[in-house]
This record gives sequence, structure tokens and C-alpha cells, in this order.
Amino acid sequence: MTPQDSAAVRRKVTMASAIGNFVEWFDSAAYAVMSATIAALFFPDYDKTAALLATWAIFAGGFIARPLGAAFFGRYGDRLGRNRMLALTILTMSGATFLIGILPTYATVGVAAPVLLFLLRAVQGFSTGGEYTGASAFIVEYAPEGRRARFAAAVPVTVGLASVMGSGVGFLITSTVTTEALQSWGWRIPFLLAAPLGAIGLYLRSKVEDTPVFRSLEKNDAVEPAPLREAVRRCGRQIATLFGYSITNAVGYYLMSSYMIAYMSEELGYTKSQAQLTNVVSMLAYSIACVFAAQASDRFGRRPMLITACAGFVLLPLPAFWLMDSSLAGAMVGMSLLAMLVSVIGTSNVPALVEMFPAKVRSSGSAIGYTAAYVLFGGTAPFAATGLVSATDSAIAPAFYMVVLAAVSLIVVLTSFKETRGLRLDRGVEPVAEHA
Repeated sequence: MTPQDSAAVRRKVTMASAIGNFVEWFDSAAYAVMSATIAALFFPDYDKTAALLATWAIFAGGFIARPLGAAFFGRYGDRLGRNRMLALTILTMSGATFLIGILPTYATVGVAAPVLLFLLRAVQGFSTGGEYTGASAFIVEYAPEGRRARFAAAVPVTVGLASVMGSGVGFLITSTVTTEALQSWGWRIPFLLAAPLGAIGLYLRSKVEDTPVFRSLEKNDAVEPAPLREAVRRCGRQIATLFGYSITNAVGYYLMSSYMIAYMSEELGYTKSQAQLTNVVSMLAYSIACVFAAQASDRFGRRPMLITACAGFVLLPLPAFWLMDSSLAGAMVGMSLLAMLVSVIGTSNVPALVEMFPAKVRSSGSAIGYTAAYVLFGGTAPFAATGLVSATDSAIAPAFYMVVLAAVSLIVVLTSFKETRGLRLDRGVEPVAEHA
């Protein structure tokens, strides 16, 4: 293969890897933007806080199926191929998101409405269980040596851009249509867009070969027949380490991207349009920062960047929350500060979660550790934050939550994470002590 051919293949791989994440996180942004409207339409109108908590509970409920998805798609990716797995995840995800867009509301079908919403969120969670780590493995296994984080940055960057688009669409809808129109049909638009986006992603992924690493496993008849079991048996320390620092990545991202819109409008008194505009600004800051953070990760290594991010989350959430309560400009600065911290941890986490696992069990091992963190802490972050504010009557309670979890992650990185930047991606299953 000529250098030109290799570059062309990597461009296709980057696009194919990124599009699925775009669909996944566009949905997350759409749900967050429309959370207050969904609360009004899918639950009885007796208590605004209770309805919003129920909405976030269903949001968290979408994470319940993630462990099953991680086990299923991780095993699928290690046995049948990264690319086949990614084609199936995007088909499942976009289909479930589209169906949310055509759901009847509580006024039409009563309690069946939130039940159906929960079930479709569960289907989304099932597909997401393999999507992010699968896309990470796919793109990193194609990346050239010394530039893995820069190539892998396409994954978190598209997460940010999807959130920008989701928030932008929400901002456009809520600021241009009447309340009656928003509750009638406007809230459905972001979810219905998942169908054409998913079709584009499926097409792109069907045009790219599987990774050189997986093709080598197939050629040498070295595919692991029981990757999930082997990952747990041989890579327990890697899984625990990935979980330990990913909890900060998870909480930081979901508070920033999903919770803050409702938080600004319900707790700080900003209009919905102002909250959505602030979210767009912070996600743009996140997307831009990802590019520079990835370059730093390739230059300095994953461990220094993870330490920097976790320490930042210990020190900066309280000032960021105080800024958000000061003025609209302060809110934009505060949210952007948190967003840039998420970019630092995220751009090193993507290559690290691939590098720290041997090729035979990579999809399974990374999916278990990463997904567990997002199930237990990421999906519950908006619910926990809303509950903490209500219980303490303090608008900055979520900041303390972030600080405590970041301190745990910092300890994990300092004591358990060993630098992964130089590890070979085609290595087989080896003793845990050598690649922790």
C-alpha cells in the first residue's frame, strides 16, 4: 500500500469511526435539550422537580442495558470483527432514537408513554455499550505510531460537535416556535434526524475493511473464542484502573453536556435559550481543546495528561460553578472551563483504553471497564446532581460531587495507571503485571 493509499484509508476509517459517535451523542444532547419538555409531556403534571427527576431517571435507565451491550458487542468485536460490531451498533442506536421521536405522550397513552421511553432508552444504552470503545479500537488500530491520540481525537471531537448540533437544533427550535408547537411536534425533530444520520454512518462503515490488527488475528487463527471471560481473568487490573479514572470522565461529560442546560434554567434563572447557547459555546470549546489536548497526549504521554485532568477537576469545579451563577458571560466561561478539562481526560482516555488491553480481548476488556464507569456514575450524574441540589438547597452541590469523584480518580491514576503510549497494539494476552 502506498503512503497515499494509506492516508486515504485512514481518512475513511476516521469518518466511519466518528459518525457513529456523532449519532450517539447527538441523541444525548437532544434528550438534554428537550429534558424539561419531555418531563412535561411524559409525566403527570403535579410536581416540576419530581417530573424532572423522573426524566433524568429514565435518562439514567438508558445506561442499565449498557453492561449487557458491553458484554455482547465487546465479545462480538473480538470474535467477529470491529467493523461488523460498529455496523450493528449504529443500526440499533439510530433506530431506537428515531422511534423516540414518534412516541405518543402521557396525555395520549398514559403510563405506557414513560414505559416505552424507558425501553427505547434501554435499547440505545445496549448499543452504546459497544459503540464508543469499539470506535476507539477501530481508529487507534489503524493510527500510525506516535500519532494515536491525534487520530483518536476524532472520537471525542465528534462527540463535542454532535452535542453542538443537538444543542444548536434545540436552541433553534425553542427560540423560534411557540410553546404549543414545541410540545406538539417541535421536541420530536432532533430524534427524527437520527434516521438519516444513521443511514449515512452505516454506509460509511460498510466501505471500510476491518483493522490490520484484527485481520492479523484472523490470518493467524488467533481469535480468542471466549474474549469476555479471558478479559476478566487476565486483565482485571486494567479493567479496574480504567473504571477508576473513567468515572471522572463520565461525570464531567454528562454534567457539562446534559445536566447544565436544565440546571441553568431551573436553578440559576437563565432562560432556556441562554442555557442552550451557553451549552453550544462550551461544547465548541471542548471540541477545539480536544485537538490540542490530543497533541499533548502524543507528546507527553497518557499518564501526565490524566493526572492533569483529574487534578483540575479537584481544583476548578467550585470556581466554575460560582462563575456560572454570576452572569451569562460568567456561565459561558465556567462551563467552557469544565469542558476543556473533559477534553484533556477524554483525549487520553480514548487511546489509553485501547493500548492497555491485548489485541485478543481489547473490545471486551475496554468495554467492561469504561461502560461500568458510565453506567454507575455517568448516566446517574444528572439525577444525582438534581437530587443533591434539592436535598441541600445549594446550587453548587454538584461541584462538590465532582471534586470528590475526581479525587478518587486522581488516586487511581497515581497508584495504578502505567504509561501505555509505547505499547504494541498487536501483542497477545500477556500477564496483567506487564500491562497494567
